Amino acid sequence: MKPRSFALGRLKTGEMNATEKAYSAFLEVEKQDGRVEWFKFEGLKLRLADNTFYSPDFAVMAADGVLECHEVKGFWTDDARVKIKVAASLYPFRFVAVKKQPAKHGGGWDIEEF
Repeated sequence: MKPRSFALGRLKTGEMNATEKAYSAFLEVEKQDGRVEWFKFEGLKLRLADNTFYSPDFAVMAADGVLECHEVKGFWTDDARVKIKVAASLYPFRFVAVKKQPAKHGGGWDIEEF
């Protein structure tokens, strides 16, 4: 079986893909309902090591004041999973990965905490 290849860097910094746009709309509803106080797309850049950084898709402040880093994924690459795990070990934020569920499986978001 031939390995899948993915286009990297096709969007400009600060530009959301379709899944990130859908999650931003979800966070906006959460904000209106009082479960989220604030969120910003690409609002943080965390240093993991020399010349190695991790920028979560969304910086989120929950209604209880807890700062969270939300990573929106359609699929995981090995380096992305390593980066979020390293970031979770270094920083006092709650790290969450979200994956959109297809409508045939009920829609919504799968959540994985690190």
